[in-house]
Amino acid sequence: MSDHVNERLADDCASPGLQQPTMFEVMDGLYFLSDSEFKQAQEDGGYHLIIVGSGFCALAVAKRFLKNNPSSRILILERGPLLLPDHIHNLPLPFARKLCKRSETFPWTVSASTKRGEGGTIRWQHGMMPFVGGRSLFWSGWCPRPTPEEMFGWPEDTIRDVRAYFGTAEELLHVQRADEVDNCNPPSVPRGISNKKQTSSSLQQVVGKLLKSANRVKDIDKVEPALLASNGKCINRNDTQKFAVPGELLKLAHGCQKGGGELHIAINATVKKINHQDGVARYLETSRGVIRIGDAQLVLAMGSMPPTTLVQNSFPDMRSAVGERFSSHTVTHIVARIPICDLTYDQQSEELKIGAFYITGTVGGDYKKQFHIQLRAQGPGHGAQSEQRYIPKLGSTASQKQLDTSKDYAVFICGVLGEMDADNKDNWFRYNPNDSDPTTNSVVQLYESASDKETWDAMDAATFGILETVLSPKGSDRVQYWHGKPESGDWDDRRPDRGERRADFVLHESSTLHIGEDESAPVDLEYRLRGTSNVYITGGALWPRGGSWNPTMVMVAMAQHLADILSNKSQRKSEKGSDRCCILKSKL
Repeated sequence: MSDHVNERLADDCASPGLQQPTMFEVMDGLYFLSDSEFKQAQEDGGYHLIIVGSGFCALAVAKRFLKNNPSSRILILERGPLLLPDHIHNLPLPFARKLCKRSETFPWTVSASTKRGEGGTIRWQHGMMPFVGGRSLFWSGWCPRPTPEEMFGWPEDTIRDVRAYFGTAEELLHVQRADEVDNCNPPSVPRGISNKKQTSSSLQQVVGKLLKSANRVKDIDKVEPALLASNGKCINRNDTQKFAVPGELLKLAHGCQKGGGELHIAINATVKKINHQDGVARYLETSRGVIRIGDAQLVLAMGSMPPTTLVQNSFPDMRSAVGERFSSHTVTHIVARIPICDLTYDQQSEELKIGAFYITGTVGGDYKKQFHIQLRAQGPGHGAQSEQRYIPKLGSTASQKQLDTSKDYAVFICGVLGEMDADNKDNWFRYNPNDSDPTTNSVVQLYESASDKETWDAMDAATFGILETVLSPKGSDRVQYWHGKPESGDWDDRRPDRGERRADFVLHESSTLHIGEDESAPVDLEYRLRGTSNVYITGGALWPRGGSWNPTMVMVAMAQHLADILSNKSQRKSEKGSDRCCILKSKL
């Protein structure tokens, strides 16, 4: 593709040509398969891997596979277009405020009983982002390392294998500790650019000292500085720049040509069905035409729910096995403030005052009932525009009004996630015969079990305990809470009630195609869909249990492990082919 760019530019200059090109028309010609190139891909085939989806896992598999096999050919099929080249937090604030709300789609139906509230507080499941890079354009960047205990219910072999890839996964995602974020400008920085520490500020240090006593709060297990995918030093000389897939993926597509490899990306190519014979995936039906799989390995890297829908439509015999297990994360959101003077904090010492911590807990030590608190601390600073780059998630920053009314306070934003019970038989993701569209014909049901309710109560109580007992040295009466909408509410001494603090949605969906040793698990320990020989699964769908930890880093680690498995298979196949050629030559 890129080899023809100069020729195309020269041709376009020969005559006036198109006067109102869209972004898609420009980008298609430079980075993505045109219609003629897609047709050639259909006819020629010859790919080693075909990856459906273009998010975190697609990047991890493709990059690792090309590193192992530099001359490989890979095709990525993405259902949507390119929306943004980078994370919204690395762009001007208006992008972040507007795009996030308008970019989410829901390729499934929520059951009528869930929508009516018969299952409790939860009414819906957060959706997906159908663009190049997927949710990496909008994600929070939290990348905790789960302990073996926190991976309760997972196969021991999988825990061992995946943990071996944590380091390389963190490297790919540009992960850094919140207390080590430091502007890397040299002493001769340009005027107006600060060379002071940002997230690793005195507020981070003061809050960190207070949190050393967090275990006196019931059900709290550990506290650590947040691990964030925001190390800008990997990209440029900024201290933080939130990680997103598109730039890395396009760079990989261009760079792999040096090793003789090819990475082709087709956008607006929705995969509708996998046609198979005798357990071998043969063809893909897409919105742009049929793709022959040939000898390629097929990797589904399209989130948790869309690949389950694809499997249910392509392999009807598997419908009773897939989607019957479903987990996700319940959400509580609390914003509080404590007087700066209570924290012995020098608010004049830093240009920005920000801290980020990851606090884990279990209900009575039961790892079936996990939760964690994503704690952000903000002191008086520059406001939302300059702070959006440093806070892990836009929805978890203090609003401008919250900051403007808290000149003498530290504001604490608590995003609290709790594990949904993976054993709850009332939660499922099933084939929907009433929908004729094979890309959306699934229905999800969400009910809170007794275990979910217990976990939710415990994590809310622990959060109030952290704020009032640990972070407020002069007593709980010094803590005030925000009530109402972020830009129109007000501060009050009373705690927000359940209706105010608990979200009616869940996120980080998982477990629909869970991995396991037992034949009842839809996916085996090599990530292969059971009953097939060349279909592989990545992402949160593999989770045997949801835990409460943010899933992205573990997803990437598993995808890298899968890439190594597929690389070994590819190399063995090449060696067998070479051996056969040698035998034929010797006979001749």
